[in-house]
Amino acid sequence: MTTTTTVTVKLSRSNRIYRSSEPVEGKIVIKSPNSISHQAIRLSVNGSVNLQVRGGSAGVIESFYGVIKPIQIVKKTIQVRSSGRIPPGTTEIPFSVNLRESGESIAEKFYETFHGTNINIQYLLTVDIPRGYLHKPLSATMEFIIESGRVDLPERPLPPEMVIFYITQDTQRHPLLPEIKSGGFRVTGKLATQCSLQDPLSGELTVEASSVPITSIDIHLLRVESIIVGERIVTEISLIQSTQIADGDVCRKMTLPIYVLLPRLLMCPSIFAGPFSVEFKVCITISFKSKLAKAQPKSDPTAPRLWMALERLPLELVRTKRDQFSC
Repeated sequence: MTTTTTVTVKLSRSNRIYRSSEPVEGKIVIKSPNSISHQAIRLSVNGSVNLQVRGGSAGVIESFYGVIKPIQIVKKTIQVRSSGRIPPGTTEIPFSVNLRESGESIAEKFYETFHGTNINIQYLLTVDIPRGYLHKPLSATMEFIIESGRVDLPERPLPPEMVIFYITQDTQRHPLLPEIKSGGFRVTGKLATQCSLQDPLSGELTVEASSVPITSIDIHLLRVESIIVGERIVTEISLIQSTQIADGDVCRKMTLPIYVLLPRLLMCPSIFAGPFSVEFKVCITISFKSKLAKAQPKSDPTAPRLWMALERLPLELVRTKRDQFSC
């Protein structure tokens, strides 16, 4: 049996996904061994874009800014109950809160939930129960996820836009080992550069020729976060996830499928707002057999190496009407 009073927020949807046009509904669950008094039960909704510039990605002047003032998306508080008493045991108090005011039709400002390196778009529900000066107040916070509620979303893209690519020793902008450069290699393929967030990143790849054995072929998802700081644009590229599609020296002229699931909270529709932007890229890396590779410590898997070939492609992510009914 519990000996302390606890407060939790339970949303009506287990996946916690809502649109800006929908009310956020759920229950405030209070468990208490004794009857307690309170001055009120309030529910707050806070949605914001939090921006920060780390010292390594900005100059000396910009690093003084540190955390930039957040961009407020929504902030409101409603009173769920007036002052009174809560009986012992478990008490469930239903709530419903609208994110947009009646008559407000602007859904673009409700950016989708996103957790990046320097940019975080987050929506929080907070329950506050003040109990007077002699008692500690009770509170609980729950994050919920916002997906686009726009009515002008496109239908599911008819087939994804595919881009043909080829990777050779001549397309590389960084130095290669002499045996790789002189022997040569050629890798071709195609990849979707625009796709729905609910669909996997798809494509195919073929090793046409390579004089040096291949040890690995990987697909890396990258986020590109840009923030306006003063008169400068500070951009940072960071790794989201890596997927190996081939291990070892693959057969020549054999088509390898590319199928990569997109992580929901770490990706969102591409955003081009005034003070910030969020874009995405795909980096294809081909690692060749080399003694030098074993001696070097592993760090950024997308950094140019003497034993590695790279190809970066832009990736546009979109939300479609089909996605709205997938949860």
